[in-house]
Amino acid sequence: MGTIKLQNIRTFSFHGCLEEEGRIGSDYRVDLEVKTDLRKSSVSDDLKDTVDYVLLNKIVVEEMAIRSKLLEHVAQRIVTRIFKEIPSVSRIVLAVSKLNPPIGGDVEAVTIELEEYRS
Repeated sequence: MGTIKLQNIRTFSFHGCLEEEGRIGSDYRVDLEVKTDLRKSSVSDDLKDTVDYVLLNKIVVEEMAIRSKLLEHVAQRIVTRIFKEIPSVSRIVLAVSKLNPPIGGDVEAVTIELEEYRS
């Protein structure tokens, strides 16, 4: 087994419960870790034998572009889609952070984290 990590994926998205968040948008950071078997690709040196991190990034960016009120909702969509499109992934740890959230304080980021295993 092994782990593939995509760290600090940055997007400008329109998530949030407030109407103005849907109009103004905010900066987001996504950190993704997937567990998969890397033994075959470590020997074959062939992309078809591993999880393509270009596809992982594409899934994150596409799902982050779809407005959600809650970070939990967009995160679950990302997890669901990765499990659906990449059968070799057995575990996902995903963190979605809203940078400089409008919560009336000096807060760098609000982050939710999901950890799910293929059922």
